[in-house]
Amino acid sequence: MNTKHNNRSAPLWAITLAEASARIANQTLSPGDLLEAYLKRIAAVDDRIHSYIHVAAAQARAAAAQAGKDIAAGHWKGPLHGLPFAVKDNYDVAGMPATAGSRLRLKHVPMQDAALVQQLKAAGAVLIGKLSTWEFGTGNGGEYFDLPFPPARNPWDTSRFTGGSSTGAGASVAAGTTLFALGSDTTGSVRLPAAACGAIGMIATPGRLSTQGILPNCWSLDIPGPLAWTVEDCAMILDTLFNQTIDPKNIQPSLRRSIGKPITGLRIAVVDDPGPGFPDADPPLKKGFEQALAVLEQLGAQLTRVKLPVPAAECFAASRMIGPAETAAIHEQELKEQADQMGFALRDKLLAGSLVRAVDYLAAQRLRRTVATSLDTLMRGYDALVTFGTLHMPPRLGVEPEMTAFTIETMLTPFNLSGHPVMMQCNGFAKGLPLNWQIVGNRGDEATIIRVASAYENATTWRQKRAQP
Repeated sequence: MNTKHNNRSAPLWAITLAEASARIANQTLSPGDLLEAYLKRIAAVDDRIHSYIHVAAAQARAAAAQAGKDIAAGHWKGPLHGLPFAVKDNYDVAGMPATAGSRLRLKHVPMQDAALVQQLKAAGAVLIGKLSTWEFGTGNGGEYFDLPFPPARNPWDTSRFTGGSSTGAGASVAAGTTLFALGSDTTGSVRLPAAACGAIGMIATPGRLSTQGILPNCWSLDIPGPLAWTVEDCAMILDTLFNQTIDPKNIQPSLRRSIGKPITGLRIAVVDDPGPGFPDADPPLKKGFEQALAVLEQLGAQLTRVKLPVPAAECFAASRMIGPAETAAIHEQELKEQADQMGFALRDKLLAGSLVRAVDYLAAQRLRRTVATSLDTLMRGYDALVTFGTLHMPPRLGVEPEMTAFTIETMLTPFNLSGHPVMMQCNGFAKGLPLNWQIVGNRGDEATIIRVASAYENATTWRQKRAQP
């Protein structure tokens, strides 16, 4: 276990998942006491950050009590047993509202859990509730204050944007209203809130995590992913989800084994330019990026500056043809019959998607294949790649040009199109707001991402700083 970030004097809501897991396993902390710390934290701060749409306190207390009994009886299920988590409200949970932040789904209560929720419950994790999201888990890049629930706010500065669409997931992990969260990412919706809120957000190689029971946004790009506070925490979540299988052929090597491994000699490609069409990164992000690269060099990594084979702006343009068109196809009936009940952002996206021509959609899919094959070719020469996440600092909530620039002008979409695993990581702070970068791995190689990210995290102090809304 990585002990660098453990602090026995920290409040329970601020300890790492790794420490909480160890203390529950050796029975020096009960699942019930840990849960109560989070419920108290929610009561103390969530009226300011609105990370939750629904808190299921009674069900969570029952699950925590059962976990405590099972562990006391010697039936420990694994590292996530008794640990609290929450999910974006586009995930189905049996018997719990699944509104997806929309008036259209206020009365929707699923009969069964999404596959990932089912897997976490089987591992003994304790579900606290459902987290804020953009309507239907999608949108046009802005918040318009016209949905049935207030928008989540950035816990580092509540006048700031959280990013989308896993808004509550980013806010909750950063503010300590949950230990970890599950979100979903089509063109950055796990990594964007992780960047804005200073959390770890990761998407694995497509196909490794099930999308069953998650309200679809874009069939060909949707991918779920965890948000957590440390790299080790993220590795433990993915280890559990990857290996909740009865087929021994599908057991994946433990990502947690990569924690603390040296990175001496690793070949890392560096992309410090989005290419034509997007602006340079904001000065604080550029400074944080170069300082983070210096840390990797000090740790012995071999860095090489490279260019993206397809500029980030072209990747985003392709995603703008694919995503809205598929979303419009999925939700065509709702748009026809209930558009007046939708918020502006969702209606705007669906209308735009309805106007995408088939020839443009197919051209975008062909470009997507080019992005994937060219990035594969580039990545084959390296163990990992690092680049900016967002190109802008977290903007003011409600200021549309700032919000849409933050959402659109990023380095996120190339890796959605290519299907490479990627992690968003905090690499500093400027004026009290988190900085970020992305670490990208070869397809199927989440372990090297964890290795590089944990080496950087252990060499810096950023995880010792917590948001106080």
